[in-house]
Order: sequence, then structure tokens, then C-alpha cells
Amino acid sequence: MTSLTTRAPVSRRFATIALSGVFALAATFHAQAEKKYGPGASDTEVKIGNFVPYSGPASSFSLVGKVHDAYVRMLNDNGGINGRKISFISYDDHYSPPKAVEQTRKLLEKDEVLFLWQTLGTASNTAVLKYVNAKKVPHLMLSSGGTKFGDDPKTYPWTIPFNPAFATEGRIYANLIKEKYPNAKIAVLVQNDEYGKDIYKGFREGLGDKVSMIVAEAPYDLSDATVDSQMVKLKASGADLFVNLSTPKFAAQAIRKLGELNWKPVHILNNVASTKKTVLVPAGLDNAQGAITANYIMDASDPKWRDEAGMKKFKAFMEKYLPDLDRDSTLPIYAYAAAQTLEHVLREAGDDLSRENVMKVASNLKDFRPEVLLPGVVMNTSPTDHLPIEDMQVMVFRGDGWQPEGPLLSANASKKTQ
Repeated sequence: MTSLTTRAPVSRRFATIALSGVFALAATFHAQAEKKYGPGASDTEVKIGNFVPYSGPASSFSLVGKVHDAYVRMLNDNGGINGRKISFISYDDHYSPPKAVEQTRKLLEKDEVLFLWQTLGTASNTAVLKYVNAKKVPHLMLSSGGTKFGDDPKTYPWTIPFNPAFATEGRIYANLIKEKYPNAKIAVLVQNDEYGKDIYKGFREGLGDKVSMIVAEAPYDLSDATVDSQMVKLKASGADLFVNLSTPKFAAQAIRKLGELNWKPVHILNNVASTKKTVLVPAGLDNAQGAITANYIMDASDPKWRDEAGMKKFKAFMEKYLPDLDRDSTLPIYAYAAAQTLEHVLREAGDDLSRENVMKVASNLKDFRPEVLLPGVVMNTSPTDHLPIEDMQVMVFRGDGWQPEGPLLSANASKKTQ
């Protein structure tokens, strides 16, 4: 009896162990079965493609690619994401659309990347837009505010930009004017290229039946030496509100000319030219007082954000991985926000690294906030809305920095509280 009573539990233990082994094996098979991989993805690696101008006339934008590469190195130093190391393959497109097409074909057909991330430039992204959508490759968080990249997901279901659309920004300025300056006489300086036409179209659409408020407009070409003559013309129009839709070099000239002409209109300055260090300081801070812009990301050179947790992490990252780059300029903190979005998308995709699932994750963002976006600004997408950032914070330049004013403004004319 004694031997029988001692052997029975042993048998039961063996049975339990055997069943546990079966269940564990079944769970392993199930987990393996759930893993899905598209091109460039495996148990150990995920390949991501990119192009930026590392050389040529727009080589200053190479900082975007350098920050992404460094952020990926940081992630890999900490074990990667979901146990996989990231291979960030970034090529030089020289800011040339034909070269962008060549590099994109290389990324997809030779390197076999899983998806494209933060490819830079409106013209270059336009050149590859139809190709990547025909190939059904996620074309994500484009480094461009071209409105066409996000406002037609039915035609381009595989493309999502990161930047607020230029037309979105233009409509926000129009909504602000209609609310605060309904009787203004508006003069517009606008760059004569795709960027200028895009943001100006949004601005005019936003004014709607109030477009007659525009009493003067002065386009300029990138080849122009200065915009002095345009500014003289705009002042002579009698306008009392100046909308400055220009890129940094020409924005600085225009702001300096405001001072020389002693012209003191309400001044709306587009976001791309609102950087204190590279635009306002060269133009003279006295000439920029009272300027109004709309922004969505912290200014790394502004001491007001010094104690924010996200800013501290950004500065520590730059110190460790890119110590020789200017951490106070605009592009690094912009690229850092986009890189945090990349990390989020990969983590959410989990073990389903098919192109379809990556696209599903990217097109279903819910109030995601990279840590260096301005308070209250979040990213939302859906299969029918591929514009992640549609609210911006109105900022007024006072003293030596931009100060937030009022609630977030939406391109849809509905204000949202923070």
C-alpha cells in the first residue's frame, strides 16, 4: 500500500509535466504562427528606407537623416524593438526628384525594406508617390507639408505625412484673421513655387467670402536676390496686416525691411520661417516684435522649455549620439519627434511586421504625442484621414521668445482647449 500510494502522485506529476509540455509547445507554435513578416523583416531585424539630401543645395536638411540614424542606434543599443534590431538605410537624393526615384527603387527592389520613413522634400516625394502606392509599400511620416500627401487617402492609401499640411497652416491663419482682425486690409508676400502656392491656396480658402480683404500680393522667385521691392509695394498698398508666406532667407529680409520702412502692420509669419536663431536674430529681434505664427513643436533654443521632460531627453540624446550637431536648431528636434513616432509604430506593430499591419498601425494613431510637441498637440489618423497634426498653437514673439497665446487652433475653424 505504501509503495502504491507513493507511486500514484509520481505518475500524476509525470502526466502534469507532459501536459504542461504539450501546452507550452502548442503556445510556442501558436506564437510562431502569429508572427508575420513582410520584405525586410525577420525575427532579428527590420529594414526601413529613407532618402534625404546629404549633398547639393539643400544639404542642410541632411540633419533629419542623421538624427534618425542616431535614434536608431540608440534603440539598437538598448536591444532594439520587440527583440529586433533596426536597419535604417538612408540614401542621398541630392534634393533631385529623378534621383529620389532611383534611390526609392533601390530601397524597395534591392534592399527590400519593409517601408519608407520620413523621406524628405515635396518634389522628391511627389516623384515617387504613385510608384510606392502601386507597390503597396507604406510611405510614412513624409518630411513635407505638401497637402496632397495627406488629403486624398483614397487615391494614395499608403502615404501619410508627418508635418501639418501647408494648406492646414494657411487656413489656420485665415481663421485667426477672421476672428481677431475682421476689418484688416491684407498684404501677402508669397514664394512663387509649389510650397508658396500650397499654403496660399489654403489661406485663400480659409478666408472664403472674405478673400477681398487681400488688397495686395507680391510673389518672389527663389532666384531673386532680395524681396525689398516687393516689401515697398506691399507697404504702398495701405495694408495694415502683413502675411509673410516666405522661406527663411527671404523671411529674414522681409522682417528687416519692415524695420527699415518703419511699417508696423500686424505681422503673420509662416511656421517654416519662425525660427529665432536662423531667421529672427539675423532680421533683428526689434523688427520681429509682435509677429504671430502657428507652431506644433518646441523650439530647442527657447529657455522656456528647458525643464520639460521631453526636452531634457532630447538634449541628453543629442549630447550622447550627436555631440557635434547644433541641438538648438530646428531640424534636430523635428527629426527627434518623428523618430519617436517611428518607435511607437514599430512597438505597436508587434510581431506582425507585414506591410499591411504597419500601415494599419500608422493609419490608426490615437492621441499619440511625441514628447517634444507643444502641450496639447497630438497625432491622430484614420484610414480616411491621413493628416496626423491638424491643430497648431498660436505664438506671439515678445521680448526674446515666442509666447503661446490662446487655445489651439484647428484648420476647421473650431478652437480646441488645451
